[in-house]
Amino acid sequence: MTSTTRLTVAQALVRFLAAQYTERDGARRRLIGAVWGIFGHGNVAGIGQALVEHSTVPAGDTHPVMPFHQGRNEQAMVHAAVGYARQCGRLSTHAVTTSIGPGATNLVTGAALATVNHLPVLLLPGDVFAARPADPVLQQLEVPFAGDVSVNDCLRPVSRYFDRITRPEALIPAALQAMRVLTDPVDTGAVTLALPQDVQAEAYDWPGEFFAERTWTVRRQAPDAGELARAAAAVRAARRPLVVAGGGVHHSRAEEALAAFASATGIPVASTQAGKGSLRWDHPQDVGGIGHTGTATADDLARTADLVIGVGTRYTDFTTASGTLFAAPDVRFLNLNVAPYDGHKLAGLPLIADARAGLEALAGALPAHRHRAEPAYVTEYTDGKERWEHRVDTAYEAEDADVRPTQPQVLGVLDELVTEDDILINAAGSLPGDLHKLWRARSRDQYHVEYGYSCMGYEIPAAIGVRMAAPDRPVWALVGDGTYLMMPTEIVTAVQEGVAIKVVVLQNHGYASIGGLSESVGGERYGTAYRRLAADRTYTGVPLPVDLAANAASLGMRVLRAGTVRDLRAALAEARAADTPTCVYVETETADTVSGAPPAQAWWDVPVAETATRPSAVKAREEYDRHVAARRRHL
Repeated sequence: MTSTTRLTVAQALVRFLAAQYTERDGARRRLIGAVWGIFGHGNVAGIGQALVEHSTVPAGDTHPVMPFHQGRNEQAMVHAAVGYARQCGRLSTHAVTTSIGPGATNLVTGAALATVNHLPVLLLPGDVFAARPADPVLQQLEVPFAGDVSVNDCLRPVSRYFDRITRPEALIPAALQAMRVLTDPVDTGAVTLALPQDVQAEAYDWPGEFFAERTWTVRRQAPDAGELARAAAAVRAARRPLVVAGGGVHHSRAEEALAAFASATGIPVASTQAGKGSLRWDHPQDVGGIGHTGTATADDLARTADLVIGVGTRYTDFTTASGTLFAAPDVRFLNLNVAPYDGHKLAGLPLIADARAGLEALAGALPAHRHRAEPAYVTEYTDGKERWEHRVDTAYEAEDADVRPTQPQVLGVLDELVTEDDILINAAGSLPGDLHKLWRARSRDQYHVEYGYSCMGYEIPAAIGVRMAAPDRPVWALVGDGTYLMMPTEIVTAVQEGVAIKVVVLQNHGYASIGGLSESVGGERYGTAYRRLAADRTYTGVPLPVDLAANAASLGMRVLRAGTVRDLRAALAEARAADTPTCVYVETETADTVSGAPPAQAWWDVPVAETATRPSAVKAREEYDRHVAARRRHL
């Protein structure tokens, strides 16, 4: 007869999670490394009590401990878990528990970010009573036409798997399905198990097998022989091929396979925001970022490519310049992707496979034909790469070390300081564009820019998660003042847990990125500057007297202020050597001036008012119509 153990649903879930593992390429690691939480009446007596039970191992017991991290904002906890998961190559993640009501709905943005970026995170929001002994309860949403709806249903469209556990025994199939999705390279993203607060505390006799260690194999799908043959034929026929490396290269740990493929064939490699760092910046075939925030070298090659080899990319509008970048009349696409949905985009020739397995197979299918890019093509992109690096040098250069730096000069000083050990995290504002164009990635995971959802506030909590996954490496969160004000709360967590992240705050007094975009589309930078209201009710008065450095210090961080390039160089070096959470605060260009980086090398579609009376909008619409005329559908 099967032995059973009597536990509450919450206790059983925590014990189950502690026994789940992943395996890929012979390496085994724990799937759920820790639980983040903020407690309220919806989870304190259930998951909270269960975590107390599992915070230490009683004498003679063998069940593993489940570490716990205390958060300050529910969205930020998800960002920290996602940062951890990305740094772990999607082989390990964290769970996040919240109360019901606003604690649960605060998860939605983080869940969307995780799902958009195909990064695993387990969400465990509390829910209203399943048995409904009192109805409504505190923070319950009453829906007159449906008795089984709660605010947690907001998480359905942003979750790759959702279930509400209304009976104890329902946890068993739901928990197993949740682990399946978390470890599936195609389906992974946010997974939500909504837990009614009465069910969390309910006891049940659980079969012992439920708590046995389980190892979930993360598959490396090999390509179909027919698809591989067609892909190899397409590469052999191409005269101007271009690889577009996406985030799937990193998820698959396919960087070495890509470098070998590029070196063997001479085919240049451009990278999306998620794929940057797939090749080191100094690899002969690396031509930098592609698309709206890309380099002139990569974008010029894209305009004349006859074969675009997408590896692990979703082809977002930033990559394709909203359908205007790949302009050659006969251009075709070869899409190596683990997800069929992405493999068939742009009417491409699909090669459905794991990125590493697919690259190795494709490379193996080519040598017999001695395929290599033509010498003139290699010379063309090599010269273009050299020209672009001169532009980077110019943007980074600071002739006078005693003046306030531009944003690119901040990156230039950091570029002088870092090694391949450092990890840079960013997500939103003008920094992603500057970084994509200018940053010289030295290792496969140095460049960590979340641009699938481009979520302001991601950087600081994600840096905590990354540092937890890589405790011996310098981890930098690069944030503008707008992003900092969105979510500085987890600074307290970094201080509390001694997570020695480095936060660089660039103060430019407003939304610099959106200000520039607003100006280009006829919006005249309206509502984008952090300034006092003027008499005409516009934000054009003096800059606000906001001291973000003092704010960071008040939250417990050590703060270093840098007023000049010389000060910045010293402050960044000191921060890098610090073993406590440290902030470097630097005032850069104001929001109504350019950053100093090269302008966009490709278009991005943001619709402009079709009718307007103001000259700026009329001119912007004329420019918009000119670009729209160049858009094409690849069929």
